[in-house]
Amino acid sequence: FPSHDTGLSNKADSNMRALSGGMKRRVMVAQALVHKPPVIVLDEPTAGVDVELRQSLWTFVQELNHAGHTIVLTTHYLEEAEMLCSRIAMLKAGQIIALEDKATLLGRDAGRELWIKTEPAGTLPEPYQAWKVREEEGGVVLKLPSIQALEPLLHTLRQQGLILRDMRLRETDLEHVFVSMMHKEMQ
Repeated sequence: FPSHDTGLSNKADSNMRALSGGMKRRVMVAQALVHKPPVIVLDEPTAGVDVELRQSLWTFVQELNHAGHTIVLTTHYLEEAEMLCSRIAMLKAGQIIALEDKATLLGRDAGRELWIKTEPAGTLPEPYQAWKVREEEGGVVLKLPSIQALEPLLHTLRQQGLILRDMRLRETDLEHVFVSMMHKEMQ
C-alpha cells in the first residue's frame, strides 16, 4: 500500500462539516482506500482544490497506480489526464468518441505547431500558406511537418523582408487532440 500520507492525522477529531473543501476531498479519497480495492474510481478528485493539494493528490494517485491499483479517473482537466493516465477515453454527449492508450491518441495529431507573429501582421509567404491552421492572438498558427522545416521558413520570412515579432513552438498535447476531435465530431 502506498506510503503517501493523506495529511488527515491532525484532523482526526474534527467534524467533517468543519473541514475545508480540500480536506473533505482527502477524507473521501481515504474512505475509498480503507479496504484496499483493486480498482479505484476517482471522480474529479482535484476539482476546486488549490495547487498544492492538486500536486499532492497527483502524487498519491501515481503511488496508488504503481502499487498495483487500477485507477479510473474522470476529469475535465486535460493536463491532469495527460499526466496521470496511460489509457484515455473521450466522451461527447455521453458517447465514447475515443478509447486508446495515450501515445496512440497523441500520435493522431502528432507534430509541432508554430505560432508566429509577423509585421505586417498576419503576413505569411505563399509557399507556407498550406501550413496555416488558424489565426490566434494576433498571429498565425502553422503545422510544421518537421522541426527541420523551421529554418527554411525563417529564412523565407527574412528574404521577403517580414519582421518576426514573436514565435512559440508547441508539441501536440491532449488538449489539442481533444479540441480537434470535438471539432471533427461536429462536422
